[in-house]
Formats: sequence, structure tokens, C-alpha cells
Amino acid sequence: MDEVKGKRIFVGLSGGVDSAVSAALLQRAGARVTGVFIKGWYPEGMPCTWATDRRDAMRVAARLQIPFQTLDASDEYKKSVIDYLIAEYRSGRTPNPDIMCNKEVKFGAFYNSAMSSGADAIATGHYISGEKDQRYFLSAVPKNILDATIFPVGKMDKREVRVLAKKFNLPVAEKKDSQGVCFLGSISVEEFLKNEFGELRGRALDEHGVLVGEHAGVLLYTLGERVPLHNAVAQGPWFVLAKNVEKNELTVGRSRVPSVEHARRTVTFKEENWFLADGPPGSPREVEAQYRYRGARVAGKVFSTEFTPDEPLRDIPTPGQVIVFYTKDDVLAGSGIIIR
Repeated sequence: MDEVKGKRIFVGLSGGVDSAVSAALLQRAGARVTGVFIKGWYPEGMPCTWATDRRDAMRVAARLQIPFQTLDASDEYKKSVIDYLIAEYRSGRTPNPDIMCNKEVKFGAFYNSAMSSGADAIATGHYISGEKDQRYFLSAVPKNILDATIFPVGKMDKREVRVLAKKFNLPVAEKKDSQGVCFLGSISVEEFLKNEFGELRGRALDEHGVLVGEHAGVLLYTLGERVPLHNAVAQGPWFVLAKNVEKNELTVGRSRVPSVEHARRTVTFKEENWFLADGPPGSPREVEAQYRYRGARVAGKVFSTEFTPDEPLRDIPTPGQVIVFYTKDDVLAGSGIIIR
């Protein structure tokens, strides 16, 4: 990282080990590092670790003897993550709040604040290759922001990062990785949705339109999810294959995989975000697509706002989720939000 010497770099300090090691590596490379803790929005009465995380981030900054700031991004978080989450579920789609948080808060608001404060670049503790590859979650971040972002631990192994944390005597060296979405605290997504929308009994139909039971409310479920049916005609498991929000109806099946005649042959998307050097695909381009985190990549062609897999998809791309495209040599090509 010789190119960072003397440059002013703002590092997003989350209070975890990855960002702490990132700051330490940049400092040792000669960068003028400032640590920034990004504060989101948290409902009253819901437990969250943000205060503890901020304290840990401050301890890291003190250990490295670097300036420390707190960026209050609660307005951006409330609007772009919480309100977006509720609106998408209300429309029957299944959003990915982590991706939207990265786009609007952890990179968007952070980048704008850092640049206005005279930073040359920003840095985070995200991984961009290997077992913990997080590019799926970075795929909606605008290209100009990713181009101005440094990932000091991006190509490392997690064990290597832990070794460095101990070597640098960082106070979070033994801290466990965070789990879940902070604003939910210890509350599950299911509980959150029930609290927001309540329960509303509706019909569950099989792929042939035959009534097979009742569900607790179409807004509470996502495609491919296992759903408990009331008054079911047969013992489960049952899985969601389609949703009709207007009628409060679910189409369900005995498998997450729809029948051959219902296999998906195209995926349409919107809000595309491209990283290709030559811009958006002007003609069909061969790519590998991934439409759920840790899901298998699927070969096919992307053109405009449509992806056509080489083989019909037997599982179900979920509207509201993000489809991410990679080139054949594993370069992040772009992404979009699935419509169908």
C-alpha cells in the first residue's frame, strides 16, 4: 500500500476486528488515518450493541493514536434502510437491508462526509475475495465511491486478520464477529414483520390452484420460505412459490423447487449499477449471476435489464433481492434489483 503514504484516509471503524486491522495497516503504510464510527437509527426499546461498538471503535483509535469522529447517519439510515425495508415488504417484495445500508450509509453518507472533510479516500474492513467475499453486499455502491475506497484486508483470510490484530495489540483482537441487523436487536425478522403488519389469514393454493390450507398473512413470507399452514390438507413441509398481495394469497408447493413447467427462463431487474470499463452492456454479454448471498453462480447472458440463464432456473429469484453479475474472470460487473 505504498500509494497511501501521506494521504488522508478516513476509515470506517465499526468496533470490529476487520476495520481495526484496516486502520492499523494504513497507519503503518504511512497514511494519515482518521477513524470514523457511523451511527445509524435505532428504535427505542429495542436492544442494540451500537454504544458498545462505538466504545470499542474509540478504544481502537486511542490505541493507534489517531483522530476519532462519530458520523450521525441516523436520518439516512431511517429513510434508506428502515423505511425502504417496510415499504418493500408492504409491496410483497423481499428487500436486502444490508445492501441498501452499504449503498446509502456505510459508503454513501460516509463518502460524502469524508470528502467534504478533505479526505483523499475512504477505507473499510470489507472482504473482496476468498471465503468471506462480500462483493455481493457492495454491488449497489456507485462506481465512483468504490473507486475511492481502499480495502486493506480485502484479500486476506480471516485467520490472518486475527493474527494481525493480536500482533498490533488491538483491543478488539478477540471480539466475535457481529451477527444480524443491528436495529432489530435480539428480535427476529419474523417478529419485526408481525409487529409491523400484524397477521391476516389468507388462502394457500397449490400450483394447480387447489386450496391446501391457510397462512398467517402474505406480507410475512418470502419466496422459497417454508411456511406453516393452518388447516392444511396434508402434512408439510410447504414452501412459498408465489405471492398475490392484493388477494392475500400464497401459492405453495412441497418443494422449494417449482415444477419444470414453472422453471424461470429470464430474470428482469431495475436500478442497475454497472462497474464495467466500457459501461452498461450494449449487447448480450456473457456473465455469471448470483441472486442470493452464498448462492451458486449461474452462467448466462445479460442485456439491458434482463438476464437469460444458459439453463432454466429451477429455484426462484426473489423480487426485491439483488442480482449480481461477475465476468468470466471473476470481476464484479454490476447489479440490479430483481423485479421478476
